[in-house]
Amino acid sequence: MSFDAIQPGLKGQVRLVVAEEHTAQHLGSGAVKVLATPQMVLLMERAGVAAVDPLLPPGYRTVGAHLDVRHLAPTPIGFEVEATAELIEVDGRRLTFRVQAHDGVELVGEGTHQRVIINVEKFSERVAQKAGQSTRQGG
Repeated sequence: MSFDAIQPGLKGQVRLVVAEEHTAQHLGSGAVKVLATPQMVLLMERAGVAAVDPLLPPGYRTVGAHLDVRHLAPTPIGFEVEATAELIEVDGRRLTFRVQAHDGVELVGEGTHQRVIINVEKFSERVAQKAGQSTRQGG
């Protein structure tokens, strides 16, 4: 399968207005009411999906494989955060993105994120096989 449309330079972005359910206190990743790091990471991953998944042929999508990010600054409830992902490297099915999150005042997070192009049917079969093994093992 060829993924010619997937080239460095592709960009995706997503936005979120920080609400109570997005805070570290609510998610249990801290005790304060600011954007939680796991929520920031989710936004970065969603930006990567937005950059490439719509260009993939039917039956193909991406899955997250690696993250290396820093959370640099707090973002209070009510602020809008924009996460961006720019595809910087394509190595076969492995895609590397430069990711950032900005809250309109300052850069709040940055790093790299890797996604892998998968065949959804084959991936689902592998998951089902694993789930069946877990059931037999008493898991």
